[in-house]
Amino acid sequence: MTEMRTTIVRLLSNMASAKEIQQYLKRFSQVDAARFAVVKVGGAILRDELDALVSSLSFLQQVGLTPIVIHGAGPQLDEEMTAAGIGKKVVDGLRFTDSEGLAIVRRVAQRENLRLVEALQAQGVRATSITAGVFECDYLDQARFGLVGQVQRVDDAGIQAAIKVGSIPVIASLGETTGGQILNVNADWAANDLVKALQPYKIIFLTGTGGLLDGDGDVIDSINLSTEYEDLLAQPWLHSGMRVKIQQIHDLLMQLPLSSSVSITRPDQLAKELFTHRGSGTLVRRGEQVRKVTRWDELDLARVRALVERGFGRKLAPDYFEKTPLLKAFVSEHYRAALLITDEDGLPHLDKFAVSDDAQGEGLGRAAWQVMRADTPQLFWRARSGNPVNDFYFDEADGCLKGEQWNVFWYGLEGWDQIRYAVDHCLARPATLKG
Repeated sequence: MTEMRTTIVRLLSNMASAKEIQQYLKRFSQVDAARFAVVKVGGAILRDELDALVSSLSFLQQVGLTPIVIHGAGPQLDEEMTAAGIGKKVVDGLRFTDSEGLAIVRRVAQRENLRLVEALQAQGVRATSITAGVFECDYLDQARFGLVGQVQRVDDAGIQAAIKVGSIPVIASLGETTGGQILNVNADWAANDLVKALQPYKIIFLTGTGGLLDGDGDVIDSINLSTEYEDLLAQPWLHSGMRVKIQQIHDLLMQLPLSSSVSITRPDQLAKELFTHRGSGTLVRRGEQVRKVTRWDELDLARVRALVERGFGRKLAPDYFEKTPLLKAFVSEHYRAALLITDEDGLPHLDKFAVSDDAQGEGLGRAAWQVMRADTPQLFWRARSGNPVNDFYFDEADGCLKGEQWNVFWYGLEGWDQIRYAVDHCLARPATLKG
């Protein structure tokens, strides 16, 4: 028990605040237990980061959540095949599997499955080994691929039975035909079919890189497919396996509820990715379209007011919309993020930036900001000195003047006269949020 407590403390130490953890716990606990999360674990993670994986899964069970784990065993299989003197034959990216190879596939998959289950149980985690009975398959193309399966149906009875007693189902990517022939199933394909059948709230891919990488090799923190997908595919650095992964995630999310999302992270950062707004890794969502308007009457002002007041925890002045001349606004289609911009002597001023509680951590605010920024080459704004969003503002601004009450930010301003005007305006501007 002491060891378990140490594990939880270590994981919590990576996080931001108890408020965030409670917010996400509440959100996850409202989801049907079987639809919380499917976690796809690659063979390299089982080989190299088993302890971190066990710690993270242990934490989830301790806080009352039961993820569904599906794993591959690619590197281990390569090693066993080589040891058996069987050369690796790949057809269209899939391993050709004959009867001799299938015996090794089956043995390695079962061994790695039990290795994870036993490691979990050794730490007091309830876990159930499931190596058959989930994926009903047909031959993909026996002449080309051999004993490789294409999933036709997912039977979740064993998964549901495990979850019902709070045990983590650990599933190997082996399939069978209706006639009982065991087939090798690509682990990514198996995970995708499992996700489509279960419609989980979270889909988590655990990788050594800890996320999708941009052209500089840095982890992309979030992707809003509704606003970023086409631009992302046009990037010259997005190619090969990463391009395929983005396209697969896009196709997968298009078949899932809007609330579903994909996280790509490292095993030791799983709790941080799930329970903090900043996260750790890449969060991918279908997201929402962000539209631009130039008049208040193009918006549902009651929904805008409710969003701003929820976001700031204070009441907006009753005559705010009458007294605030709008230059332009950027609002997500479901009114979960909004940026309201005024014109102050020819300079765009960000008057309000609000993101609803249930959208925080999704990347929706960032997506709306990017749409706004692409349309707004100059901007200045202020934020209270204790505003938790200030770290984001520092990253986005060309400059900032810090004050006891207000920080003034700007980008794209030309010369000291414009900067001085922005600072003076922000410091003198009356507050429009009450309380």
